Amino acid sequence: MARVVLENLEKHYGSVLAVDGVNLQIEDRELVVFVGPSGCGKSTTLRMIAGLEEITSGTIAIGDRVVNAVPAKDRNIAMVFQNYALYPHMTARANMAFGLKMRKVPRAEIDSRLQRAAAILGIEDLLDRKPGQLSGGQRQRVAVGRAIVRDPAVFLFDEPLSNLDARLRITMRTELVKLHRQLEATTIHVTHDQVEAMTMGDRIVVMKDGRIQQVGTPLDVYQSPANRFVGEFIGSPPMNFLDGRIAAEGESTTLDMEDFTLDLPPVLGKRIADCAGREVIVGIRPEHISADQPNAMPEDRRRVSAKVVVSQLLGAESIVEFDSGRHRFSARVDPQKQIVPGQDLDVFINASRCHVFDATSEQRL
Repeated sequence: MARVVLENLEKHYGSVLAVDGVNLQIEDRELVVFVGPSGCGKSTTLRMIAGLEEITSGTIAIGDRVVNAVPAKDRNIAMVFQNYALYPHMTARANMAFGLKMRKVPRAEIDSRLQRAAAILGIEDLLDRKPGQLSGGQRQRVAVGRAIVRDPAVFLFDEPLSNLDARLRITMRTELVKLHRQLEATTIHVTHDQVEAMTMGDRIVVMKDGRIQQVGTPLDVYQSPANRFVGEFIGSPPMNFLDGRIAAEGESTTLDMEDFTLDLPPVLGKRIADCAGREVIVGIRPEHISADQPNAMPEDRRRVSAKVVVSQLLGAESIVEFDSGRHRFSARVDPQKQIVPGQDLDVFINASRCHVFDATSEQRL
């Protein structure tokens, strides 16, 4: 296997800048997930790595070799597409073996690789079926098997789970992570699904408008978003965003939200005290807002009076939207708690878990 290094990578489509100065190093045997909304440049970046899109500028290195001018067939990569791209008139066995036959690999070695891949994926009994006789999940396994038999330096997955139903997506996420660990392969996975990114990646690359917004482990990106976009895109339900102003008096720093204030803990307060008077956006995740009063009110909790707007029961939890007068925000609530729209209720915000973003740049302070 091999590491992948992208340096100042750009892609123009006429006057449109689709990928803008991407710099990234993907380590050997690492599973990295590119995530972002449609049109953010993630699939274009993947296709440039694969050699399916021409690079406008910058460099791509796989292992110790710069591959800018290397044809896709010679880059020692294998790609699994969103639509699987299986030949409908061929059996699963023939689909998986096709690329090896084109490379004149000996028949005995082809059979050996096929059996190994089929055993890994649990599709030994499906090899003589054609794609039309397979379910979506089975077709995806065949497409992955076609990639495995090539024994590539890098695996590239372009939204391979998007055509599956919700239950099968969950199953296949687990299977792909197991496969990565078993093969110890350098893997780049593209998705628009932040849950998929969080559950699969060793690291996540969050993209927007052709640029990388943040790179980090799933927990780092979730707990310390670099800007408002990352905080909003990563997490379900999304982070709440409230308008406020930083106020500092002596050693005390607060967030003035107009209809209530949040007293910040010393560590967070000291970090932003020199920004006193600045307009900010305060991010609070729904799990850090409680509708149950603590037995002993901690110093980092703030009681806020609000009205219930709507409650959505999800089984294990309810997502309740509140209106405090100037702000609307959502909270995760115990589904056993009786809450109805229009009800006045005290909620408790954990100020120590707030994220403070500059109102203009939207970067985290």
